Amino acid sequence: MTRDPWPAPFASTRIDASVCLPGSKSLTARYLVLAALADSPSHLSGALISRDTQLMIAGLAALGARIDVDDAGPHPSAQGTDPLGRPPLPGTDQSGHGPGLTVAPAPIAGPARIETGLAGTVMRFLPPVAALAREPVEFDGDPAARRRPMGPLIEALRALGVRVEDDGRGRLPFAVHGIGGVEHHCVGVDASASSQFLSALLLAAPALGGLDVTAPGPVPSAPHVQMTLAALRQFGAHAEPIPNGWRVGGRLGGRDVRIEPDLSNAAPFLAAGVVTAGRVTAVDWPSTTVQPGDLLREFLAAMGADVSWTPDGLTVLGPDRPRGVDLDLGAAGELAPTLAAIAAVATTPSRLTGIGHLRGHETDRLAALTREINRLGGRARELPDGLEIVPAPLHGGAVETYGDHRMATFAAVIGLVVPGVTIRDVATTAKTLPDFPERWTAMVNGPW
Repeated sequence: MTRDPWPAPFASTRIDASVCLPGSKSLTARYLVLAALADSPSHLSGALISRDTQLMIAGLAALGARIDVDDAGPHPSAQGTDPLGRPPLPGTDQSGHGPGLTVAPAPIAGPARIETGLAGTVMRFLPPVAALAREPVEFDGDPAARRRPMGPLIEALRALGVRVEDDGRGRLPFAVHGIGGVEHHCVGVDASASSQFLSALLLAAPALGGLDVTAPGPVPSAPHVQMTLAALRQFGAHAEPIPNGWRVGGRLGGRDVRIEPDLSNAAPFLAAGVVTAGRVTAVDWPSTTVQPGDLLREFLAAMGADVSWTPDGLTVLGPDRPRGVDLDLGAAGELAPTLAAIAAVATTPSRLTGIGHLRGHETDRLAALTREINRLGGRARELPDGLEIVPAPLHGGAVETYGDHRMATFAAVIGLVVPGVTIRDVATTAKTLPDFPERWTAMVNGPW
């Protein structure tokens, strides 16, 4: 993949494209964990294979599961055309389907060492699973991962009777000393910094003999918790609401599952239609979904786009110029970088709020977005829980990504309408979207 610096393609005309995207990262991660804890094999089709999911596969394999990739190449139908009569972008088949994964569960065992990279799903979903082992399981990750909060999950595991050695850091690295299960079956967790703390405990709950899990405070990105509950039920668990939380139990069974396209990864591609007054269709957009990315339909419409759904996909027609918005993104913070890019080239100011928790993501996204918009001549400032962006004439320059894939795609959107934008370490996009530079260039250089 192209590394440093990468010249972001400038769109000299309106973009007219149809894009196929691989499976949802969030769903792939959840299904992998549940399949590894089930009582029989599972098959996951349309899975995303990216750095994050490869780390999840390696982590589960270290704990005993066997996971085989059925077909990592393009589907035979890749030579066909999309519903608008054009061939698909590289790396997916006609409907964006990725490879299949066959998961053969086995008893969770240690000792093991799990490398989390910068994947929040790995560093948070697997420690409760490690409680099922009877030998130590060590966790560590990339240098930036050691700055991401882990304390609430570590304290919740301790409350369940699991010993965790972290030298008081509340962050990576640490070791989980499992006891083959847990001593208690009721636990509270502070999920205000990340809904993943709550999802981690819910996913492991059936294998741990059932848990009552409560999160008394605010929970950002609440749709991700609903995604977790839906996945649990899909694998046979029962999940019932209780005050401030859920009671989860039952037995996980193997399943054959088809994974939806990643709607959050669709955001920069749809944004391309918005900022260039063009037309972009995301193929196979589901009619119903629990993915937070589905909120793009509402958010892009608020910015002046004409958004329509058909059985072929979601089509966005951009306005002559997007307009600013005042949006609460608490349910879908991962969309903030893309929406900030649109806001930076809009006609009126924007406020994006409800996203204070983004300070604890791959980087401090609020600080990073503010710094990079201002670096290009824009006007942005941090709010206690978000960003304020006032459009100003932008100029080219090198945008830092801080090892954050969504900072790279943020810069790519701005580069469509601002000549001379380059992106440092665009390879970081491999975290969730393999071959992003090739996909993006193919979209900009169409028709293809």
